[in-house]
Amino acid sequence: MPDLAILANRIRDWADKAPTLDILTFVEIAKDGKFIEDKRTYLQLWQNGQKLATALAKQGLKKGDAFAFVMANHAEFVDLMVASSILGTIFVPIDPRTKGDKLRYMLDYAQCKGAVVADYALENVEQAWQGRKDTWLMTLSSNNSANDKGYPTTDSILTSDSPIEEMAVQSTDLNAAMQMLYTSGTTGDPKAILSSHAKFASGAIIGNVLGLTENDRPYTGLSLTHANAQIVTLGTIIGLGLRGVISLKFTKSRLWDITRHYGCTWFNLLGGMTTAIFSEQPKSNDKNNPVRIILSAGMPKEIWADFEERFDVKLCEFYGAAEGGLTFNPSGIGPIGSCGRCAPHLEMKVFNEQDQECQAGEAGEICFRNADGTAPVIEYFKNSKASIDKTRDGWLRMGDIGHVDENGWLYFHFRKGGGIRKNGDFVNTAFVEKALSQHPGIIDVFVYGVTGENLTPGEKDVVAAIEVTPDFNAKQICNDLKKNLEANLIPSYLQVVEKIPKTASEKPQERFLLQTFSVDATNVIHLTG
Repeated sequence: MPDLAILANRIRDWADKAPTLDILTFVEIAKDGKFIEDKRTYLQLWQNGQKLATALAKQGLKKGDAFAFVMANHAEFVDLMVASSILGTIFVPIDPRTKGDKLRYMLDYAQCKGAVVADYALENVEQAWQGRKDTWLMTLSSNNSANDKGYPTTDSILTSDSPIEEMAVQSTDLNAAMQMLYTSGTTGDPKAILSSHAKFASGAIIGNVLGLTENDRPYTGLSLTHANAQIVTLGTIIGLGLRGVISLKFTKSRLWDITRHYGCTWFNLLGGMTTAIFSEQPKSNDKNNPVRIILSAGMPKEIWADFEERFDVKLCEFYGAAEGGLTFNPSGIGPIGSCGRCAPHLEMKVFNEQDQECQAGEAGEICFRNADGTAPVIEYFKNSKASIDKTRDGWLRMGDIGHVDENGWLYFHFRKGGGIRKNGDFVNTAFVEKALSQHPGIIDVFVYGVTGENLTPGEKDVVAAIEVTPDFNAKQICNDLKKNLEANLIPSYLQVVEKIPKTASEKPQERFLLQTFSVDATNVIHLTG
């Protein structure tokens, strides 16, 4: 019997059991605010996967070859995942906003033979591969100027009535690479994680932990180029057979409208998304939504209870990374502010800088290994040193600082090398972000630190990067902060930006804000000093 942990086998099995079930609904919001839908049944996923696998094979792709997807959350993204699983190839999902040297690096480092590209990202990919004769491109649509260039299109392939000979599924090894997932590259060039078929199949575990049933309908607006949307949400949808909804991209302003329209009962939030949603001005219908569970990673303790009350939802906090590690704090079980206890198949410890286990309440690096004492297998493509360093002494080193309490509940502090210390104390950025997010003149906020000439070594000034409305009033905000925050938490500067730069998983990108920050810049407002 085919191994159903292999994506193509799973889709084929579902296509036999429930061929007409509309398992995926993809939503794009039109300029007039209406929803544009593109649906996929199991049978369509299987047939589209076969058609695209045949077309990709004609491009010369063979088992073990890599090729890229450069697109947002289109239905073709999942069609291509199925096709890749049939062929036994390795797909490389890339955020379509990526351009220039970084895009060229990601395509070439992964040794991509070709790329399937959304029309809006085509120019960037063409420039990245300018002059190359050994790569190919395929676009999504036949109805634009891209088609004039002679590229094959998924549109023409999927709408063709030509009969195809069904290909056997070439993916057979659960532990073989299914895809390369790039890290965010916050400290240098991004690393490519070789992520296995088994890793994708493990996403269904989360649905079981949350107690999802056949009546639940998952939703995500996170990018499928990121492990969270793809493994946590899509993996749960496919693994448990739940009808899911995926929007083209994340939209905090229409999030609740989408859940109401489609009856979505569960979705996932990461980091700064929670504050961004909470910063939306309260509406009379905030509680009028079908969502019962939100799986969050990085829900600030300071807004946790308020968030649950405002939207009438239950929060389940978790912690993990694309490489591994997993903790859960189910709603109503663990303390507010904790990201949970270790999953039963893992062991977790916190180590200090001398690699000694920390006592309860003592901060150190969060680490995991398998419950049987073996080291997790982590493989970065063409980077054996990073792979070895990541699992030094048999422990997966998460690169995050946190502590566990006397009952084993984990609390996340900050990314290793991050954190803001001011006047000898660490600044809790969540307090600052909550105070700012509740101001009607602020749309979104991210708080970070900058070094200064007159600061004690290791200390930073607090900067609040903010997106603002036309009626933004800096003086009023300063007065409000003085009333609601202790002096040490008041930002030294407000950095007014058009848009806070974020990764595909909606994580604010501090380094880009740092690059544009200057105390003399016209968009920087001095609050203290």
